[in-house]
Amino acid sequence: MAIGGYNAFLATTLPPEHRIYDPDKESVESATSTFLTAFPRGFAIEVLDVYSGPPRIAFKFRHWGYMEGPFKGHPPHGQRVEFFGVCIFHVDEEMKVAKVEYFYERGNFLAGFLSASASATTAPASGCPVMRGN
Repeated sequence: MAIGGYNAFLATTLPPEHRIYDPDKESVESATSTFLTAFPRGFAIEVLDVYSGPPRIAFKFRHWGYMEGPFKGHPPHGQRVEFFGVCIFHVDEEMKVAKVEYFYERGNFLAGFLSASASATTAPASGCPVMRGN
């Protein structure tokens, strides 16, 4: 956690010139400030489904908030910015988390900062609520 939660979550191998957020250039403090500014009402994490119990707890999550402040030079658009993923907590005998694994697509999340219309076009048109991102 020395690099901060946001920086760890958004680590990427993209070339720097293609990054709208570059965790390599952010400190824990600057990352926290960036996200608190973009999401003044908070950036919630919601557990949607739990697939297994201890000692490996697997669950589906949604991380979301409304972009009501600027993000790295991109103006606020007031729309929901979110991403979905799966997480596995490995717990010990005392139910303390020993290891965490996250699986998610960070690119679709970051695209939501570019504009309201950009975030609306990340999912194909579909009658399926999952594909619509609802």
